Amino acid sequence: MSTAFAEKCRKVVCIGRNYFDHVLELNNAKPTSPFFFLKPPSSILLPGQGPILAPTGVKCHYEVELALVFDKTVRDYDYRGKDEKTALNEVIDQISGYTVAIDMTGRNVQDEIKKKGLPWTTAKGFDTFLPVSNFIPKSAIPDPSDVTLFLTVNKQTPYNQHDSTNLMMFKIPELVSAISSVMTIQPGDIILTGTPKGVGSVVPGDHIDAGLEVDGKVLEDSKISVDVAEKGGIYAFGK
Repeated sequence: MSTAFAEKCRKVVCIGRNYFDHVLELNNAKPTSPFFFLKPPSSILLPGQGPILAPTGVKCHYEVELALVFDKTVRDYDYRGKDEKTALNEVIDQISGYTVAIDMTGRNVQDEIKKKGLPWTTAKGFDTFLPVSNFIPKSAIPDPSDVTLFLTVNKQTPYNQHDSTNLMMFKIPELVSAISSVMTIQPGDIILTGTPKGVGSVVPGDHIDAGLEVDGKVLEDSKISVDVAEKGGIYAFGK
C-alpha cells in the first residue's frame, strides 16, 4: 500500500467549480477564472484508516476528484503562450504522481457560511473529510486531462458520478498557474482539480466506492472504498 505521499503533505489546495454541470447543479455562478480554497492535511483519510466521520447535524456531500501530488517547488508557473500539450507536460514534470480524492463537504454548514460571507474552512476541514486512494504513479496515467472519475454510493448503478476530466473548464496547467501565482506549491502538496456533476449526500451507514478509469479500465491503485459513520464529539451544527 503506497500512502507515504500523505505524510509529506503541507497543504491541500482545492479548485472549486471547475465542471460546468456541477456549477449548474448547485446553482452557483460560473467562475471566470480558477478559484481555490484549502483543506487541512489533518482531513486526509488513508485507505484502511476507518470511516468518514459525519459530525452531528451536518449534511455530508461527496465530491470525487483527480488530485496532483507535487514533488517540486513551483512558484509563478506561467502556462500562457504555450500549446496545451507542452504546458501539461511541464506540469507533469513537477509532480510525483496522482491520487483520487473525495472532497467531503458539510453542505448545510457551507450554505450557512456563504450566507454570512465567511470562509468555507469549517465545512471542508473536518477530520476524515478527505478520503484518498493509494498513490498512482505518473506512468499509470498517460494523460490526466482524459481519465474518467467515478463514485457510487451503496453500490448504486449507474454511478452517482461518472465523467471525464476533459470536461474541466480550466485545464490543469491553468490551475497550477493560478495557485502558484498566489502561493508557492511545495514538495508534498496536493492539488484537487475539481469535481464533476452528480454530487450528493451520504449518511452514517452508507458506503462509498470511487476511483478512476484509464481507457475504460479501472486503475487498482485509484480505488477508494470507505464507510460513513457518526462522529460524535462536541461539534453539532446549529447548536
